[in-house]
Amino acid sequence: MPASGNTVSRAAHARLRLAAWWEANARDLPWRFGRATPWGVLVSEVMSQQTQMSRVVPYWTAWMDRWPDAAALAAAPKSDVITMWGRLGYPRRALRLQECARVVATECGDELPRTYDALIALPGVGDYTASAVMSFAYGERIAVVDTNIRRVLSRVFLGEESRGGAANAAERALADEVLPADASRSVVWNQSVMELGALVCTAKNPLCAHCPVAGDCMFLAAGRPGLGERRTRPRQRFQGTDRQVRGIVLDALRKAPGVSGEGASVLERATVESLWKDRDQLDRCVASLDEDGLIEIAPDGSLRLPQ
Repeated sequence: MPASGNTVSRAAHARLRLAAWWEANARDLPWRFGRATPWGVLVSEVMSQQTQMSRVVPYWTAWMDRWPDAAALAAAPKSDVITMWGRLGYPRRALRLQECARVVATECGDELPRTYDALIALPGVGDYTASAVMSFAYGERIAVVDTNIRRVLSRVFLGEESRGGAANAAERALADEVLPADASRSVVWNQSVMELGALVCTAKNPLCAHCPVAGDCMFLAAGRPGLGERRTRPRQRFQGTDRQVRGIVLDALRKAPGVSGEGASVLERATVESLWKDRDQLDRCVASLDEDGLIEIAPDGSLRLPQ
């Protein structure tokens, strides 16, 4: 459904309310409000993918204390990188972040690129991350489109539920249409819309009574059609999945002695086999961890983190 003809004027009204709400309600995250380097902002965005922000904060703080710039991360042992990633999930992101750090350190003089095209060319950096860095780290006018922003914009300006999946052309056009022309205001808009989606305009139980733009919301005015019929992001089963088994194997390796010391931690084959009762699934997951470069398999079947 295309945006209505008065979208721009409604957006201007919503901006004032959202900016005031952001000023009073924005979470005090350590990478916000100019307190982090552009590299620190990029790290926060990579860590926050598919992970709750509240879980990210302690990991980001410890990570940046240890590796404050790309050069420091580039020089770190892979075993330390995987260990520090902890239980953030999707640990392949940790190695991709280190690949990105190596490119930034060796090819960019340890300075994160300042253009969208250069950012998106980095390993592991997609459209969302590149746009977020351009907006939040460099203050450039660019539409940032993530799940929360798509949900808010679709509800407020189209009166319909966002259905998830990859952002389509119409959703990107809407994000561009309502983005303030002024660069500094566009940054506040991106941040405030994203924060509203995370805290108030949530997928399943939006707090419409507390929403600063409730008076401008076509979705609320229409009676919230389709709310609860399908989640913006489908619930993913975890128990018994390969993802769970991979996490168990990596967690056992992280807890083994010697991970960050002089000796490499090793899980003997007998210990590995005790981690999961389904041997076929366990072997499949161990093989996939090896293929992803997250572990090394010795000839005797024992495992260790890569060096």
